[in-house]
Amino acid sequence: MINILKFIFSTLLLWIVFRIVDFNFINHLILNIDKRFVFLAIILQLVSTSLAAYRWSLIMQMLRFDQTFLFYLGSYFKGAFFNQALPGSIGGDAVRVLELGSLGYSKKEAFFGIFIDRIVGLSGLLILNLGANVISGDILPVWLFNLINTICIGGISGFMLLILLRKIIWLRQYRVTRLFADLSHRFRQVYVSKQAIILQVGLSIIIHFFSILSLYELANAVGMTLPLTTFLVTVPPVFLLTIIPISLAGWGVRESAMVGIFILVGVSKEMILSVSILYGTMLIISSLPGLFVWLRGKKLV
Repeated sequence: MINILKFIFSTLLLWIVFRIVDFNFINHLILNIDKRFVFLAIILQLVSTSLAAYRWSLIMQMLRFDQTFLFYLGSYFKGAFFNQALPGSIGGDAVRVLELGSLGYSKKEAFFGIFIDRIVGLSGLLILNLGANVISGDILPVWLFNLINTICIGGISGFMLLILLRKIIWLRQYRVTRLFADLSHRFRQVYVSKQAIILQVGLSIIIHFFSILSLYELANAVGMTLPLTTFLVTVPPVFLLTIIPISLAGWGVRESAMVGIFILVGVSKEMILSVSILYGTMLIISSLPGLFVWLRGKKLV
């Protein structure tokens, strides 16, 4: 039922967006893309996903999961494939939890590791967006600039709070709050030193930078000439919206958000919508190594 609602919501948003654009112009832009930039975009996204798998492997090692990096790389790509190409009842994170559970690990501990991976990834995105806003604060309207900065600062503060929650003794007295205490304890276990925090937050910033750079190259493919700093300011809020699980693999939300924010910087609706469609398609293509890993695993069973 949830997936049906997501499908309806994605379809509705796409229908609304396509009603206000010239579809023939979008078709022309996509059919005449510079394939060299598309190829580079795919490579950059593959690098981004591989670095994300490496970050996850570091987290799981600190939580005493002793699998090899190749395992985490394959599992991460498999999760990406389920998220992008097979958006159904089993999401990519659930696939990773179940896979670790099948190897005899605690599913609860696996969940903690994946949740920490998500949170540190989100923190990297917020820091990157905040830094870009500081450097290029005149790109967006003041109200949107202030709103995004408030969200970024709030999110980063929440990340720091999660590490400190373990110090609140009474959280362990109740079943609901005990989960937060346990999660905070795992955060401390992973980020036992400043070097660990710097490394993984730094990796998260680089990971999102590569994803944004991938989208930037797709913009070049359709002839957009905006500087990279504009994408560093405008794209992270779009990524944040697509994290909200209200659509299928972000479709519809991403397109409407991209159109809404880029028209504020003077980009035509058709051009940015074509970039968003290409990016969504590219995410599916770059997740295909996960299909290979999944099929290979099924044959081995």
